[in-house]
Amino acid sequence: MVLNRINLKSGKPHMNRTKELPKFFWEKLNFIFLIVFIMNFCFYFNCLSASELDLIHLSLEELMNIKVTSVSKKSQHLSESAAAIFVITGDDLKRSGVTNIPDALRMVPGVTVARIDSNKWAVNVRGFNSRFAAQLLVLIDGRSVYTPTYSGVYWEVNDILLEDVDRIEVIRGPGATLWGANAVNGVINIITKHTKETHGGLVSAGNGNVEKNMASARYGNCFGEDSHWRIYTKHQERDEFKYLTGGKADDNWKITQFGFRMDSTLTPKDNLTVQGDIYEGDINQELNLVDKKNFPYMGVFPVETSVSGKNLLTRWQHTLSSSSDFSLQVYYDTTKRIEDIIDEKRDNFDMDFQHRFAAGTRHDIVWGVRYRYTDDDYANSIISDIDPTSRQDNLYSAFVQDEISFLRDRVRLTIGSKFEHNDYSGYEVQPSARLMWAANSRHKIWGAVSKAVRTPSRAEFDGKLSYVATPVSVAFPPSFVPKVVPLVIDMKGNEHFDAEELMAYELGYRFIPTHKFSVDLTFFYNDYENLRMFENGETVSTGTAIIMESNLVNGYSETSCGGGVAIIFKPSDFFKCNLAYSFINTDNNGIWGFPRHQVSARGQFNLTKTLELDAWLRYVDDTSASYIFTDNFQYDIDDYLTMDLRLGWKITPQLELSLVGQNLLDKTHMEFVQEAFSRATEVERSFYGKLTYQF
Repeated sequence: MVLNRINLKSGKPHMNRTKELPKFFWEKLNFIFLIVFIMNFCFYFNCLSASELDLIHLSLEELMNIKVTSVSKKSQHLSESAAAIFVITGDDLKRSGVTNIPDALRMVPGVTVARIDSNKWAVNVRGFNSRFAAQLLVLIDGRSVYTPTYSGVYWEVNDILLEDVDRIEVIRGPGATLWGANAVNGVINIITKHTKETHGGLVSAGNGNVEKNMASARYGNCFGEDSHWRIYTKHQERDEFKYLTGGKADDNWKITQFGFRMDSTLTPKDNLTVQGDIYEGDINQELNLVDKKNFPYMGVFPVETSVSGKNLLTRWQHTLSSSSDFSLQVYYDTTKRIEDIIDEKRDNFDMDFQHRFAAGTRHDIVWGVRYRYTDDDYANSIISDIDPTSRQDNLYSAFVQDEISFLRDRVRLTIGSKFEHNDYSGYEVQPSARLMWAANSRHKIWGAVSKAVRTPSRAEFDGKLSYVATPVSVAFPPSFVPKVVPLVIDMKGNEHFDAEELMAYELGYRFIPTHKFSVDLTFFYNDYENLRMFENGETVSTGTAIIMESNLVNGYSETSCGGGVAIIFKPSDFFKCNLAYSFINTDNNGIWGFPRHQVSARGQFNLTKTLELDAWLRYVDDTSASYIFTDNFQYDIDDYLTMDLRLGWKITPQLELSLVGQNLLDKTHMEFVQEAFSRATEVERSFYGKLTYQF
């Protein structure tokens, strides 16, 4: 299958060019210099006013000693984790001005986030980005939101009240030994606050030119001294984007969500958490779909999508001793998605048990077992067919991991493996070995070797999709007079499709020379096998059309390498700077959503006790997207530089006003094009204001 390269804006074929600093970067320098001048003025103002201010924030030591759980499924300091882990704190979310989780992930080096349109994102770690990035596992409070239908995440329906988020732990690299199949390129674990931290009420409301009608409310309290609870509701609407031609994309959407959480200390050794959410929303979009009833069998159709879902989770944690504890987590969730492409209803039941204990003075062992049951039901359409329409799948897994300490805990070797059975690719074994050497409190070096697999999705196994139709000239017998007919390409799944595999090699270095400065370096080499691709299959002529099959196979291998750096500079309580840079190199540079270079620079200024200023500058290198409509194209996506600004004013101790400008350096820019169906849109410059009242 050959891809023709074309520039979306000019419509001209792509020409190779020397990589130089983009022209638009120079065009924006005057604006950037102005912002930098304002920032420096604010910084010096803060230094002069330091004695008058009483702003308490996390010190750098406290930031590096944040307890994380995603790396080893146990609580450990961020600086001692033998993995490329980055933590987005609740304060980072507030100060950045983001209104959704995908945009927040732009802070993380090595995470690629691209806005497709008003209601869709492409998110992945270390490459292979797409609408349904298949190698990324996403969890909310331990509940997997990975979509088995297409392998990916519906980011638009996995929303959360950002004020309730304690932290987002992002692992770049495999996490399969603990988290199982599909934790290939990374794990994103969104963790909400304990309810004892959210007593009282919170009400917020906002509006803007793109972010429309934002409203949320939360109230928390306690039952006695040992049980705490909260309830919340959230409503959000976003306006439509525009096509490259300037026309309206009709992709506006809205979603409403409710939820609760309760945390209870049953005994000094037992803790219980119960939480749940329910959501409902409407998504508008215009899609390029095959129309087999009307020549040329391809058209643009308005599609209204209805989404809904609910979940209930409970977690029991029991402490056996100071060096031993276990937890049992059980949850149920159900989702429904009704759209012209396909209607889907899915029910999941998941049960997970894990136990940690110390064996002697050197071994800290974690082991666990998991069972997952999923039941799906589809209503097929004229362009899609999943056969059978209903299926029940089971997943069984177990893992064991041992952390072994040497040289007075300066060297730690972590070895373990996941053993898993699924109904698609059968048995999978996913081992890993990690080594951490703490030369001293300032220098820490780690390395890892891991294997991870990505199991087939339901559509890859049982699906068929008519995704493109294009006119061709064919001479039919007996006259053999050329006739223009549609060529319809049907993408077919493969019941023999095997799991994709990754062998990953990682190296990291953390350097904390002073309490005001830290550097976190990571490097990786990924070797992928059995990656999915499509190859031309049987072609059938009906006399009025030609039907060509495109069959899914495990067709090729790929290697990638790269690295990233995260720098924190915090000279005082009044100024903090976060810098992040990442690069990636692949066998096929410039395709599959690989921006080779990404830069993020965030500055936070506490101007007075009541006034905050935040600036966020981002650069994303050019890339390409494989888009299928009337032909097979590889479209070029230009690099872009943009900036967000936020001004926060505490009018009273309870009332705060936030004014936010996003994507300020260009009126519009394009970030990604979905693989099929969606038409290319541009992200707009936007502004919004929000009032938050706490009581």
